[in-house]
Amino acid sequence: MRPTRIIISGGGTGGHIFPAISIANALKRMEPGCEILFVGALGRMEMDMIPAAGYKIIGLNIAGIQRGSIVKNLALPYKMFDSMRKALKLITDFKPDAAVGVGGYASGPLLLAASWKNVPYLIQEQNSYAGVTNKRLGKNAAKICVAFDGMEQFFPADRIIKTGNPVRKDVVDIEDKHFAGAELLKLDPLKKTILVTGGSLGAGTLNKSLEKHLKEITDQDVQLIWQTGKYYYKGIIERLGANPHPNVRILEFLNRMDLAYAAADVIISRAGAGTIAELCLIKKPVILVPSPNVAEDHQTKNAFALVKNKAALMIADRSAEDTLVKAALDLLNDGSKCEALSENIGKMALVNADEIIAQEVLNLTRRGL
Repeated sequence: MRPTRIIISGGGTGGHIFPAISIANALKRMEPGCEILFVGALGRMEMDMIPAAGYKIIGLNIAGIQRGSIVKNLALPYKMFDSMRKALKLITDFKPDAAVGVGGYASGPLLLAASWKNVPYLIQEQNSYAGVTNKRLGKNAAKICVAFDGMEQFFPADRIIKTGNPVRKDVVDIEDKHFAGAELLKLDPLKKTILVTGGSLGAGTLNKSLEKHLKEITDQDVQLIWQTGKYYYKGIIERLGANPHPNVRILEFLNRMDLAYAAADVIISRAGAGTIAELCLIKKPVILVPSPNVAEDHQTKNAFALVKNKAALMIADRSAEDTLVKAALDLLNDGSKCEALSENIGKMALVNADEIIAQEVLNLTRRGL
């Protein structure tokens, strides 16, 4: 009897890739002999991150529409045709029992090919607002795993399962790590601390807000863990210096996100679905500044899902430069508000999403047995 075979497709950002790896790891725990093949987009970060996680990946020559560039879009029809041809061949050769789409350019051709070949597939929709591709693919999906309520506006209600988004378990394991986090970052564990994270690439608005109002933070003797992202780090260091104040830690990237979360009293972040899933498990007061540079403005919709449950504060990107730091300092000094936000965001946490989704995938592989 041959082992179960599963294809996982998608990527493009860490928000798609980390859940995909989490699902694959859960599948391996639950059925160690299963064979997993990833399909990504050539030139995107999954082509490096997936092999680093120990899985094989094949790349499709696929890309999205390039806004403002007619020339770059001329090759799109060819790329779509070539990707569909390759996706169909992958399905024929690998003979998967089920397919999974996590979002990103490669999900479209692969899941469409799976549909044509009668391979059951599952969509893992991370955001509170589904994109155009997933909405179309959802019509033929066997299951759609979601993280937010109200997703029946995008998908057939009878196929939706609210599972939450898979998270990196090592990142959200912060219990009893406050002092270890402060020690690693060379901070005073007894001083109030703000963590600002814009993801691995960084967030220009968050960085501008901090740079403009840094003195207001240090004047209140508040500590700052400032993760700039790789696009902004060099410029900020050139302007401010590596150590502009004893209370400030400027870092390009946080290798131990768990310790940074543990050291913080208030967290400022973008509103990507994966980050929100982590923050619900972290259970700390959060200010979300949704990125305006994403499809269908889905980060604002993600953030509002928390705001309407009084589980986070939200500040619009356009006003953050003038208001974000004051809002963070006001929150930091309002103990009852911090406590209420922490309690409410914790109520929205969904645990073990990776294993729940993996079980649904395995259920699909056994439909014909």
